[in-house]
Amino acid sequence: MYLSDAIVDFLEYLEVERGRSQKTAENYHLYLQRLMEFQGDIEVAKINIELVRKWRLWLNRYKNETGGTLSAMTQSYHLIALRSFLTYCAKRNIETLAPNKIELPKTTHKQVTFLNTDEIDRMLYEIKLDSPKGFRDRAIVELLFSSGLRVSELVNLNRDHINIARREFMVRGKGNKDRPVFISSDAAQHIQNYLETRDDSLKPLFISYRDRTPQHLDTSGDFRRLTPRSIQRIIKHYALAAGITKHVSPHTMRHSFATDLLMNGADLRSVQSMLGHSNISTTQVYTHVTDQHLKEVHEKFHSSK
Repeated sequence: MYLSDAIVDFLEYLEVERGRSQKTAENYHLYLQRLMEFQGDIEVAKINIELVRKWRLWLNRYKNETGGTLSAMTQSYHLIALRSFLTYCAKRNIETLAPNKIELPKTTHKQVTFLNTDEIDRMLYEIKLDSPKGFRDRAIVELLFSSGLRVSELVNLNRDHINIARREFMVRGKGNKDRPVFISSDAAQHIQNYLETRDDSLKPLFISYRDRTPQHLDTSGDFRRLTPRSIQRIIKHYALAAGITKHVSPHTMRHSFATDLLMNGADLRSVQSMLGHSNISTTQVYTHVTDQHLKEVHEKFHSSK
């Protein structure tokens, strides 16, 4: 079997049998296409250790049209995709390199950036509640910090998804996995306040106030649904207005949510569930940011001679 045919089968397997998202399949397709870009449409059986070694060197030297290179983490993602592909081939009894022959490089994770409660309060102070847009933005910031939602999960929320009275709802995250989400009373109140400014019956929870398309073309209102990029601009705007010099994004709010939980005594497994991480090692990236807090606890409560 040739590589191009096997890749198509593998991507279908990811979506249908493994339930992986379309975005994951697209990423894996890009990574494996770069293997074909390097070696051509070879027979799968010809993938061997020497070919992989040369491909890794090619990835390390890779430059796109604008001269951009691939980070060590991105290069690692290429190898993860290849190993997953080889695992699929082994399950289908397609002769090729054993997946355990692929060794992943050691990579260092970037320092997690998060905001403390004082910085969150400063951001909230900058949001003026004198227009529907202001009420919307306040609800967005409150919800992100209260729930730890991914920005993709946030923008896909509809008005009927959230039970404001119970302050909880279900969200479908990565891998099409559902998880419960809980929000604070403040977040629930600000969402309610925002909805009371709405005089429409559009489905999206968060909408743009810039009409890009005639409304009759889409009765669901999806043409007015905020995009991840819009949410990013909103968060960045209020962070700058609050004088926060860190790079602040919607994911920073998610980091802040997790860090706040851990620093207030939540256990790692619970935080893992609330973030929707499938692997505890992903959640462990937050533990180092609480080291200073643990040191303060040790000095305060440990009796030393």
